[in-house]
Amino acid sequence: MEIDNKIIEKHGLKTEEFKIIQKLLKRSPNLLELGIFSAMWNEHCSYKSSKIHLKKLPTKGKQVIQGPGENAGVIDIGDDDAIIFKIESHNHPSYIEPYQGAATGVGGILRDVFTMGARPIALLNSIHFGSPAHPKTKSLLNGVVSGIGGYGNCIGIPTVAGETKFNDTYNDNILVNAMAVGHAKKNKIFYSKAKGVNKAVVYVGSKTGRDGIHGASMASAEFDDNSDEKKPTVQVGDPFTEKLLLEACLELMRDDSIIAIQDMGAAGLTSSSVEMASKGSLGIELNLDKVPCREENMSPYEIMLSESQERMLIILEDGKENHARKIFKKWDLDFIIIGRTTNTKKLTLKYNNKIEGEIPIEALASKAPIYDRKWTKKALPKSKFNIKKLKHIKLEDGLIKILSSPNHSNKSWVTNQYDQMVMCDTVQKSGSDAAIIRIHNKDKAIAVAVDSSANYCKSHPISGGKQIVCENWRNLISVGAKPLAITNCLNFGNPENNDVMGEFAECLEGIKDACKYLNYPVVSGNVSFYNGTNNKNIYPTPVIGGVGLIDKLSQPINHNLKEDKNLLILIGKTFGHLEQSCFLKENFSMEDGKPPKINLINEKNNGEAVLELIKEKYVLSCHDISNGGLLVALSEMSIGSRLGVNINKPKKLVNLIEYFFGEDQGRYILEINAKNLSKVDKILKKNNIYYENIGLTQKDYFEIDGEMKIDINDLFKINNQWYNKF
Repeated sequence: MEIDNKIIEKHGLKTEEFKIIQKLLKRSPNLLELGIFSAMWNEHCSYKSSKIHLKKLPTKGKQVIQGPGENAGVIDIGDDDAIIFKIESHNHPSYIEPYQGAATGVGGILRDVFTMGARPIALLNSIHFGSPAHPKTKSLLNGVVSGIGGYGNCIGIPTVAGETKFNDTYNDNILVNAMAVGHAKKNKIFYSKAKGVNKAVVYVGSKTGRDGIHGASMASAEFDDNSDEKKPTVQVGDPFTEKLLLEACLELMRDDSIIAIQDMGAAGLTSSSVEMASKGSLGIELNLDKVPCREENMSPYEIMLSESQERMLIILEDGKENHARKIFKKWDLDFIIIGRTTNTKKLTLKYNNKIEGEIPIEALASKAPIYDRKWTKKALPKSKFNIKKLKHIKLEDGLIKILSSPNHSNKSWVTNQYDQMVMCDTVQKSGSDAAIIRIHNKDKAIAVAVDSSANYCKSHPISGGKQIVCENWRNLISVGAKPLAITNCLNFGNPENNDVMGEFAECLEGIKDACKYLNYPVVSGNVSFYNGTNNKNIYPTPVIGGVGLIDKLSQPINHNLKEDKNLLILIGKTFGHLEQSCFLKENFSMEDGKPPKINLINEKNNGEAVLELIKEKYVLSCHDISNGGLLVALSEMSIGSRLGVNINKPKKLVNLIEYFFGEDQGRYILEINAKNLSKVDKILKKNNIYYENIGLTQKDYFEIDGEMKIDINDLFKINNQWYNKF
């Protein structure tokens, strides 16, 4: 077949890129080779628009065993234990086919973790939908939540934390980000770097079908009005087969049979074989006749580009083939030697005893184009906000409007569909600042959380990037965990748009600054560009997944109040920043202005002081203050415990709306016993931490002195009504 401009465009390549391919090959590619270049050079696999910016992120630290560049990041948590984790997007497939898109997103991220030798111990997600009034939102929400729950529940991994958000910006391009966390021993971590010549290349797992062909390319292009026609590019998942694959791989990993292992994710057999060979500076020869197919007459093109799920590629040590075959046969999975490593540094594809394609590995990997795209800086918006011009609103009315809104209503309708307790190590499930997972048979645990803040990032990307790292940091601190490292999923619009590329570059700048100052390195992640439809891009939405360590797990800390007549302490200064706040959005439909200032010195000092208080066992409950400000944070503490509060008016003459709904950063609410106040005061003063004694816990009522008084049961009902009506 002659390659013309129409075929090139259909494969998501530019004419200039095709000319580079011709130069690298010293000839024109055939259709199979073009498809392989298409898969390896798209944004999803090559990071061609983001690579120069990603290099700026801090990725190293004493706790880091493996940073970006492998299937997942690896950190040291002591006692020869390691935590392996990563987050990835499955946005486009989930919009086209929500159940399978979300389900295979979960399956894919699980394989990234267990392919490195870890047993998965937790799943998290960050899912973003359009306006609840949009005609597609309800079915998309139902499908995605069902897909996440269906896959995770069936394979037996607890889904323990996440976030569900709604905004018009996602009307035609939802976001589905899945995170997996696994536990391994430090001496049993497996990598994807091929080693040795003439080593067996083994295909294991499910058979190859025609589902998911061009899935990676589809994820690297904008939607248009015909997006539904892309359903054949969405993969189909089978969690029961993945469970078999998980157990078979972990069993084989008990000895020294495996040289390298890679899951067949985006771009399937193409990316897995190329990545292994590239990292090892080797070649690889595949006999495509031997690939097990579940459909008849599959062509080499279809075999190489299929993204059928639950498949792995393994390079074995000499003489280990029969041993490995017995294990996979026991688990009722295909095990076929489909090729060998070579010293040619080429990907050689044979079919019917004929070479159908031959490409230098470096042409697909290191020679892939890297773009330094033009981008525009975004100035801090000028403040136009004047609270005196707002219509007067009572504290109670403002709070009720927020707590009954889609973004702040109780999310139990979502989380109840996930099995959070399977494996029996979930100490604290979703609903608090972070989930807590015990390291099996030990008295230590990890805390995990995911966070995003698209409105801050849209307003001022550098500030937004800093803020979302800091919020994730605070969420781990709030449950008594020392933050160790993050993974990120960077969801943005079209990188060929200067404004979008500017949002990306500056969000990364903010993330870099915060991670560097907090010693909170980035160890893995994913970039998802082209999130938009008909040239309308989503808000910049970087999602941060954090992992922290709890050395000694005694009584876990959460944000539910414990008993009446305890003191409530506010850590950090309140300035009353209302721009970009939930209060203005939900009560006045205002989204203008600048985000709150981020003071990294205060973030670190306040967080470390709170962590010290928790370790000294002076803190009974703790909650960071973020969206909605002080009053919403207090409400969440009360609703979770059905225990009320009696809060004093601030002593200084300030505007109550600004004080109670302002979204100033670096703040926490602590519940402490009055007898420990002097000890708490001593630690806070030692660390130069500003704090206020703002009131007491009490039975029955949520009360602000002289301003509002709500029965706690009514507050609970208000917070639980939206999902029941939707």
